[in-house]
Amino acid sequence: MYLSFLCKTWYNIFGDKMNVNKLFNISDRISNISEECENELKVIFKEFEYTSYVNQAKILKSFQDNKVATMHLGSSTGYGYGDPGREVIEKIYSDIFGVEDALVRVQFVNGTHAISTALFACLKSGDELLYITGKPYDTLAETIGITENSMSLMSNGVKYNSIDLKDANEFDEDKIIEYIKSNTVKMIAIQRSKGYAVRKSMRIFQIESIVQKIKSIDNNIIVMVDNCYGELVEELEPTNVGADLCCGSLIKNIGGGLCETGAYIVGKSKYVELCAQRLTCPGIGKECGATMYQNRNILQGLFIAPSVVCNALKSMTFTACILEKLGFSAYPNYLEKRTDIIQTVKFDKKEELIKFIQGIQKASPVDSHVTPQPWNMPGYTDQVIMAAGTFIEGASIELSADSPIREPYVAYIQGGITYESAKLAILIAIENMLSEE
Repeated sequence: MYLSFLCKTWYNIFGDKMNVNKLFNISDRISNISEECENELKVIFKEFEYTSYVNQAKILKSFQDNKVATMHLGSSTGYGYGDPGREVIEKIYSDIFGVEDALVRVQFVNGTHAISTALFACLKSGDELLYITGKPYDTLAETIGITENSMSLMSNGVKYNSIDLKDANEFDEDKIIEYIKSNTVKMIAIQRSKGYAVRKSMRIFQIESIVQKIKSIDNNIIVMVDNCYGELVEELEPTNVGADLCCGSLIKNIGGGLCETGAYIVGKSKYVELCAQRLTCPGIGKECGATMYQNRNILQGLFIAPSVVCNALKSMTFTACILEKLGFSAYPNYLEKRTDIIQTVKFDKKEELIKFIQGIQKASPVDSHVTPQPWNMPGYTDQVIMAAGTFIEGASIELSADSPIREPYVAYIQGGITYESAKLAILIAIENMLSEE
């Protein structure tokens, strides 16, 4: 009898979609637009699922080829000499990215740390760094020296320049070719994702084309790709199409929502070894580095990452679709091909932007009672508002949203471990934005 009572109570709350909507105060209007979007997106969702299937097969084959065993799920402390789990992880990353070597370490504090390590490892005084996707992401400004810092590359004699994308969409091939023919460039950097810019992210075929042109002029130029937010979105990675180095974070796509910290650098062995010596010190390189009970998370997170990334892509495409139908501008739009898990949405007013991001926090599984406010975040030139009620702090494969408070008022939304939770969160955030409170 008590079980019957529980079942009836459960049904009364969750029995149909209208009651679920009422549970979170989602209006009939927003619910109906949501259904319309999902009907339109069925074919696109199938494409995401196929890419996930291909990447899952690639990862499974590497696990099998490298004979992953229970012992690899263990850990090391102290110096971390001879950690079999760490070694097999780096072999699997080498397989997935089609490279000679990999450095996958919990000692990296974030993706920016990995990118900074690669830059300092490969560039010395008198060398030149050229970004060909315009000014890089805000958190690299002090690393490079765009914002003054006595420890920056520029303060240590490295030259820096950048070339903007053409029409915010394509590499400006003519300017790039002209520049590298008339200058001695040591490294060319590509930021695959848009960062805090209103532009398209760079797809793999675009990266392949420009790398081929660069290498045809000077094969000694090191091409490095900031791969954050892009892993497993397409069937190939930048190193599969000629990039020498590729960097990213384990608390984004490739960590599958399970990695608690860390990042990776993959590529040609001579450059990866330089990066290892920069991360630790000359003479130690890759030989040390305790894994501190993270091998299981790294391996299992990688194994489920294709499915998690698929959910994130569905979530962001749904976000674009419903907000476009409400009259907002979304980049990319819901019909465009994607190469990362980021969705940008332009709002007309600062207040709309803030309320939407606060709505994402309100819809989170962790810290939903917290109301984020714009603040002076280290590494950023403008005040930033961030919503991230995530199980791993700052994990942007989990649904999160953030924005610098400056015109144009653009929200940068990313992630979604499960499509269902992300869909609910977007609907709640929309209702929060539209409310008159």
